[in-house]
Amino acid sequence: MPVASLVLLAAASVGLVALAVQLVYVLRHRRECPLPRSEGAARPGISILKPLCGVDDDLEANLEQFASLDYPSYEVLLGVKDMRDPAYAVARAAVARWPQVMRLVLQEGEPGLNPKVNQLVTLSSEARYDLWVISDSNVRVAPGYLDGIADGFEDPTVGCVTHPIGGIGEQTLGSLLDNLHLASSAAAGVIAAKRLADKDIVVGKSMALRREDVEALGGFFSVKDVLAEDFVIGQWVTRRLGKRVHVATTPVFNVSLRKCVGAFFKRYVRWSVIHHSSVGTMTYLAQGLLNPVPLALLAALLEPGMPAFAAVAALAMTKAAIDVTVFRMLRPEPVSWRTVPAVLIKDALLFVAWCNGLFSRTVDWRGTRLRVLPGTRLAPVETRAPLALSPSEASPGEELLAG
Repeated sequence: MPVASLVLLAAASVGLVALAVQLVYVLRHRRECPLPRSEGAARPGISILKPLCGVDDDLEANLEQFASLDYPSYEVLLGVKDMRDPAYAVARAAVARWPQVMRLVLQEGEPGLNPKVNQLVTLSSEARYDLWVISDSNVRVAPGYLDGIADGFEDPTVGCVTHPIGGIGEQTLGSLLDNLHLASSAAAGVIAAKRLADKDIVVGKSMALRREDVEALGGFFSVKDVLAEDFVIGQWVTRRLGKRVHVATTPVFNVSLRKCVGAFFKRYVRWSVIHHSSVGTMTYLAQGLLNPVPLALLAALLEPGMPAFAAVAALAMTKAAIDVTVFRMLRPEPVSWRTVPAVLIKDALLFVAWCNGLFSRTVDWRGTRLRVLPGTRLAPVETRAPLALSPSEASPGEELLAG
């Protein structure tokens, strides 16, 4: 057997073992009891900062759930860039329906290149409470969501609470691929990195912070030109403030209903560029092992034969079983039989996207072409030099990961 084939087969085997280890840690994490609650402890007020951009799948139902959370004192701030955004009408209707909980906040100015952070700058300035929860518009949550966050912050050494991601509601193949990848790869990675190596990967779909800690980091303005602002803030919480990131045991749920396969692929082509810029080339190459089926197939093509292709089939079925198990564990809905072939389609598309990330350094994001610099800092595509950083942004040797 050629050396290249042996190397690829060995790499695929290592990747499969790593995925099995991730599965074990997900099992342990989900079985862990929630944090204990202090008897008689007052519940702090919570401001939920929810940036909107366009009308996500089932946006009205997503907002309705946040209007009726079982928590004594909270508000939901709905951020919209301007009145031309289709989300503006939905947000206005939500505020009219639940005025006791929801407020509409129009973005003021455009301080940076990250449109989500631009909204967070304005939203945070309007927040009434000192505990902030950044929550994406395409998210739903489990019962006790805000209580779990408040419990996490009873420990003064905790500076950030984040959640693993499940996926629900898929009606098309593209949405199934999206929900499947967020659970089997993103969520499993967050849990395993924390429990195995004590590495923090903060996901912006649900990220809770104290006002005082955000201000100590320079406010959201400090990440206005950073694409992976969630991960960067999580790193800064530990490295600059000396506090911990807590990963909740219960997931939040990405709602994806009718995404097409092309939209899924385009998203992860962009994500691959971000991810490579976050972690560096060696780590990026190593993480490619977590998609072992394409590697095993390449090994078999170099040395074709029935034993080689039988090994690929066995590895593919084992990989599918691991992904489907994690997917099922992180959602309240049953898993369809079509999830098994979807794993193989997902992995093939992600392998192409990963290869693109080895070489590309630009992304198309919301109609703007941007260059992604080390640390996921952004620059217009025509700019050759990195953006000047304020003292609050400068952090030599940051190892960043896109969320």
